[in-house]
Amino acid sequence: MRAMILRGPSQDGGPALLLADMPTPAPAEDEILVRVSVCGVCRTDLDIAEGRLVPTRYPRIPGHQIIGRVAAAARSDARFSAGDRVGIAWIHDADGVCRWCRAGMENLCPAFESTGCDVDGGYAEYVTVRAAFAHAIPELLSDTSAAPLLCAGAIGWRSLRLANPNDGEPLGLAGFGASGHLVLQLARLRHPGSPIFVFARDASERAFARELGAAWTGTFDEAPPAPLSAIIDTTPVWHPMVSTLRHLARGGRFVINAIRKTAADQQELAKVSYARDLWMEREIRSVANVTRRDVREVLEMAASSDLRPTAEEIPLESANEALARVRTGGSIRGAIVLRISSRE
Repeated sequence: MRAMILRGPSQDGGPALLLADMPTPAPAEDEILVRVSVCGVCRTDLDIAEGRLVPTRYPRIPGHQIIGRVAAAARSDARFSAGDRVGIAWIHDADGVCRWCRAGMENLCPAFESTGCDVDGGYAEYVTVRAAFAHAIPELLSDTSAAPLLCAGAIGWRSLRLANPNDGEPLGLAGFGASGHLVLQLARLRHPGSPIFVFARDASERAFARELGAAWTGTFDEAPPAPLSAIIDTTPVWHPMVSTLRHLARGGRFVINAIRKTAADQQELAKVSYARDLWMEREIRSVANVTRRDVREVLEMAASSDLRPTAEEIPLESANEALARVRTGGSIRGAIVLRISSRE
């Protein structure tokens, strides 16, 4: 099979991935073999390519927003049959027995395994996954629409649940990329009475947010019209958090949904003021991974509403170009999806 492989961390921001011929993986008893149609490109893929998140081994095939069709069904699990359309998300496996798994928090499982980091992912023509960790894709969703929901959408959905804004009270979004543009749509569905204020560095991102229904947009250093009951931060750096935290209302929640923050501007944290930013029971929470429930709920919500990602489709061979655009940020409207095999 064709695959874009990572031999080691990229040097000086240069191309990280190499197009190679790899053996088609052989599924275990409880696994399905999936012929990949598309795979979304995520900021976490860039973290893996540049060494901020280290795979369990090299070479590694990245990618964890995977849509495809079952090429071989599992021998010991009848959940899926050959030809079924399925999705594979960041959560590749969990032990199912630890206290976190028993409590429905399998994202915190000590044995958590991630697709495209701990195991090979979807920048390839075929991939394997345990049938229990594959997701049925609603027929109403195209491949390209469904792929970003598996991570950008699912992590956004989890972030929104943790933020838990009161309906009618303002919600803030710091950053407006693949996840942010889905959080805004999810928030409007779940909290229709809440105005959404979006902080973004780029004028085109702010304009896109207004198109999707943001009540106000501004840069990270601008003040919104009112204090915010919750803020969801989807950025990879510290400045947006430090700058927007001061606009959190008393008792408000600040939720960070990025897996990694870069160290480039870590000195920004010294600007956090306890009295101004944290006192009065303001709360900061991180989002760690996703659960299968997160993925399946956001797929169901998309299928039952007009929630659709905005996504640009490019060929598998352009994966390095996609990562370079994720690194710089400004030229992406919504998400990027790699087309790997023939269309539906």
